[in-house]
Amino acid sequence: MRTAAFIFVLGLVQCLFHGAANAQANVITPDHVYHSNIRTVKFSQAGDLLTMPMYTVGSDEKLELSFDDMDNDVKNYYYSFVLCNADWTPAQVNPFDYMRGFSETRILNYRLSSVSLQRYTHYSVQLPGTNSYPVKSGNYMLKVFLDSDTSQLAFTRRMYVVENKAGITGFIKQPISPKLFRTSQKINFEVNMGSLNIQNPFDQVKVVILQNYRWDNAITNLKPQFINGNVIKYNAEQNCIMPGGKEFRWIDLRSFRLQTERVRNTEYHNNSTDVYAVPDVERADKVYQFIKDVNGKFYQATLENYNPNFEGDYAAVHFSFLSPEPYAGYDMYLLGELTNYEFNDNSKLTYNPASRAYEGTLQLKQGYYNYIYGLIDKTIPDGKFSTELTEGDSWETENNYTILLYFRPLGGRADELVSSITLNSILDRK
Repeated sequence: MRTAAFIFVLGLVQCLFHGAANAQANVITPDHVYHSNIRTVKFSQAGDLLTMPMYTVGSDEKLELSFDDMDNDVKNYYYSFVLCNADWTPAQVNPFDYMRGFSETRILNYRLSSVSLQRYTHYSVQLPGTNSYPVKSGNYMLKVFLDSDTSQLAFTRRMYVVENKAGITGFIKQPISPKLFRTSQKINFEVNMGSLNIQNPFDQVKVVILQNYRWDNAITNLKPQFINGNVIKYNAEQNCIMPGGKEFRWIDLRSFRLQTERVRNTEYHNNSTDVYAVPDVERADKVYQFIKDVNGKFYQATLENYNPNFEGDYAAVHFSFLSPEPYAGYDMYLLGELTNYEFNDNSKLTYNPASRAYEGTLQLKQGYYNYIYGLIDKTIPDGKFSTELTEGDSWETENNYTILLYFRPLGGRADELVSSITLNSILDRK
């Protein structure tokens, strides 16, 4: 009997282990490109490449997705949506409860490149389509895959579906703390929950604050400071404070023939182009200087009156950050939408003792790009990206702060996105 019981328990443990392993394998990373042939993924509101892909449920609003396949052939790409919670874990909800129409939709609009040296296929689609659309608010993971096979995942993107059931008001100010007064920005805001039935705002309400649309440094797990009826205030002095950073660096690649001030030189080859950016230097000890930026985003464009979608060319763009010595114990990364805001081999820079600089190369399409340099401490597991030593921080810096408000009804199985607002640190400064 003991032997049989032992075998049963061992089998149960093995099943649980394999189940956990399979669950871990099924975890999907948001905003990640899985295939090396995919380039220049843009997902935004239709007509504005610098916006978040946010859609109001039940409205006529459209989002636009586009990307390039560098294999220069025609493939069968499909997309689908997965409802997620506020922390981007998949919601335990049947797709029939949050989607209408087909669970998978093929991307039919594509165009082979022309004019450019680099050959590719440009795909685009407007979402949501008439044959597939969400009916519940919340975070959605957009998954693009090959041949109607979800295991052949090409890339993912975050999508926000909002149903305005509440209101948010706020402003940006300097923190009171002398240590943070000149380097940081504080987001003051309050929420009017309207007619939502809130029994426990500490558990039912979640708030996320994004600086310039980034999730790597998002403020989460905020607790209300004060509740007055339907109004919830999140204004504790130690909360909602973020380093101001500096304005993003930029490089103008709208033309490979006309060199802009941020391009040192360009090398032309029979089938390719190499662009060398002006070497960058540390700005941490420099006085703040206002530069009109696009807050880390990029957009495709050309100066030669070509269509940037299928006539824009690609180049190997070489970046360098001058440093007399490497930052001991740190890895340096290039951050911006051009690197998917990820920290991996693609965005990591390597120190070159001969040039006394960190160097890295990205394959970029013609357009206008923002980026910054930062460090991650290698000695700390899951160390955070910091620009304190490379860029510095200033309270004057122009930043966008997006506040996302989530609500879960009693007995609900997913977090609803019930309101959103974007505050600007200059236009909404107090």
